[in-house]
Amino acid sequence: MQQVIGSPSRLRGAISLPGDKSISQRAFLLNAIAEGPAHVSNPCVGDDRESILRCLQGLGVSIVPCSRCAVGRTGEECFEIRGRGLNGLEEPADVLDSGNSGTTMRLLAGLLSGQPFLSVLSGDSSLRSRPMDRVVQPLVEMGARIMGRGGDSRAPLAIRGGDLRGISYTLPVASAQVKSCLLIAGLYAAGSSTILQPAASRDHTERLLRAMGADLQEDGLALTISPSSLAPVDVRVPGDISSSAFWLVAACCHPDAEVRIEGVGVNPTRAGVLEVLRSMGAEVRLENVREEGDEPVADIVAQSSELVGTEVAGDIVPQVIDELPVLAVAASVARGTTVIRDAAELRVKESDRIRSTVNGLTALGAIVEERPDGMVVQGVSNLTSGRTASDGDHRIAMAMAVAGLISRGDTVVSGAEAAGVSYPGFWDVLESISESGDRPAVLEAT
Repeated sequence: MQQVIGSPSRLRGAISLPGDKSISQRAFLLNAIAEGPAHVSNPCVGDDRESILRCLQGLGVSIVPCSRCAVGRTGEECFEIRGRGLNGLEEPADVLDSGNSGTTMRLLAGLLSGQPFLSVLSGDSSLRSRPMDRVVQPLVEMGARIMGRGGDSRAPLAIRGGDLRGISYTLPVASAQVKSCLLIAGLYAAGSSTILQPAASRDHTERLLRAMGADLQEDGLALTISPSSLAPVDVRVPGDISSSAFWLVAACCHPDAEVRIEGVGVNPTRAGVLEVLRSMGAEVRLENVREEGDEPVADIVAQSSELVGTEVAGDIVPQVIDELPVLAVAASVARGTTVIRDAAELRVKESDRIRSTVNGLTALGAIVEERPDGMVVQGVSNLTSGRTASDGDHRIAMAMAVAGLISRGDTVVSGAEAAGVSYPGFWDVLESISESGDRPAVLEAT
């Protein structure tokens, strides 16, 4: 499917986001191995949610919609998970299909490595091409037996778990997925396991494990987990800050815009996008800051801004790894030069996000130089019309849509359906905040 996007004269509106995908997936998985029932309200939507629910149900976990629940707000979706305890999962009768969700596959690899049975993890063609050796190697060191394609580095992965032992492991790069995988495996290991991080990454797993009573100790960037049973915890999931990034950038880059995004999770290990935008001179502010569960939440207001170039590198990169494509869109119309480096991880996402971003922005008249671990963006006064492609990647589809909102002329995004992986309502929201008289922002869907 392709979308043709016009240039609206104004952007205005209040937006409610889908629930945070990272928190949703962890809430489902950890409550599945807790001792009793729990509820997860306002979870993420889209294909990735279906992937993790399908896999957990394949392990014998009961997860059903709950229509009469006090955990969430009126009208919010809610699920009841009947936890089976650490040792209550069933051997799956079929392959566990992670779809396009790398988080599902990596977190489940840690969980399945602790189970005394055989399981097979697979996914779609994109996920099967992505490297899994970062989780396979330490899990094998812990005692799991894992076989896969590409020298045991690519799915499908056949995992025969059980009899794990604690290890001390230094992550080669800061990765919340790998860290979470090892923390989950550590619940099943004999003795303690220590994970040493080179830099901080999102800490949703740690927050939820502590809330559930896990024996988890933190010393700077070192995390030590010991075998622990988990108590069920009800979770209301805040809005996904990664999804908010598209609207923040659109508002800051458009010449006549003010957008309010309500109920967004602003966990400090995830809010790097706000830090980067502020370093570029963005008019972004937090209102109604509060705590919901163990996560900080706020409303975010963004408006038209005079952006300048910046550098995105080092410790901030793990906090903004998912937002870098749309931040590159902001850089393309900022005054001066923006350098993005230390982000080679983008090469092994749903697409090669460095190349996909560079190709898409170049097609719209941006001046972008591809680097092995990032890109250099020279700001231009205006983007122009052109044809772009999602390369099957939801974040690229949405980043190119934002570029279309701030371009002169019409922008074509092919493979636009990819946005539905994490944000099924994206195109409807884009149209709802765009004011262009009689000419809609989304001109065509074919």
